[in-house]
Amino acid sequence: MLWRGLSVPVLVLCALGGAALGTGGFTVRYAEGLSYLSSDPKACINCHIMRDMYDGWQKASHHAVATCVDCHLPHETLPKYAVKAENGFVHSKAFTLQDFHEPIRLRPSSSRVLNASCVACHRDLVNDILPHGGAGSATCVHCHAAVGHGPQR
Repeated sequence: MLWRGLSVPVLVLCALGGAALGTGGFTVRYAEGLSYLSSDPKACINCHIMRDMYDGWQKASHHAVATCVDCHLPHETLPKYAVKAENGFVHSKAFTLQDFHEPIRLRPSSSRVLNASCVACHRDLVNDILPHGGAGSATCVHCHAAVGHGPQR
């Protein structure tokens, strides 16, 4: 048998590695992890806490022109997947440990991404009111909170 020539530490490492891969694979499958690589808004409602946001987006003014990733992720490929990975880690941790705020709130880094997306799409409209062509300290959703997800409760 092949395993007879292997030392105990190697067998233990193989068993731990196999358990980690098996657990990780099960978790990705159970959590529909591959769906998060897509741009489909339905991936966002894999988590029950996002259902109200999704339902609100379907009734909001931007439903026909923007999806979740258009607003909540950078538009460049590498930054988009870096933010997806960061958000995935933070969300997984929060939902596993049940230490998230309800209703869900944007973290400061997510708020900056969202604001940059607003400015990118509406630059011609807002360019003259932005300080030095940037987003400044005021955020778009400060005044336009109902745009992405409809009226807030």
